[in-house]
Amino acid sequence: MKNSTKILTIAIAAFTLGLTAGNYAVSDVPSNFKVAVVDVQKVVSASAQVKALKAEQTRKGQELAKFIDTAKTAINKEKDAAKKKALEDKYNKEFKVKQQTIAKNYETKLLEIDKNISTLINTNAKNNGYNLVLAKSAVLSGGTDITEQITKVVK
Repeated sequence: MKNSTKILTIAIAAFTLGLTAGNYAVSDVPSNFKVAVVDVQKVVSASAQVKALKAEQTRKGQELAKFIDTAKTAINKEKDAAKKKALEDKYNKEFKVKQQTIAKNYETKLLEIDKNISTLINTNAKNNGYNLVLAKSAVLSGGTDITEQITKVVK
């Protein structure tokens, strides 16, 4: 019985110490700490760079569709089975290379846009004295919404 009393006392002491330490850590936040929130989806959809990238992807998709039509026509014209198979293989390889190039280019440009938008958000936050910027979707309440300011900059 004595052992269980000691363990219970130690557990209560540890819990109390942890609770006290947690409250102390939270109370260390300065009173002038400013938090901003940004609706990232809204900023991204308003971005001129994103709109241009989407238009480019649409154009590249149409180019791929034309390539496929051209390949099908050329393959259907060929009567010799061996030549037809060789032509099919050739066009498949070309298609894969074009598709991979488009995907790599898209990914590179998307990363550049993401970096640019993040830089704009950080710059705006620093210029307006914000200590922390969070995605609006991750915040239940609080923070100053700077979405409109950022949206105007990315247009």
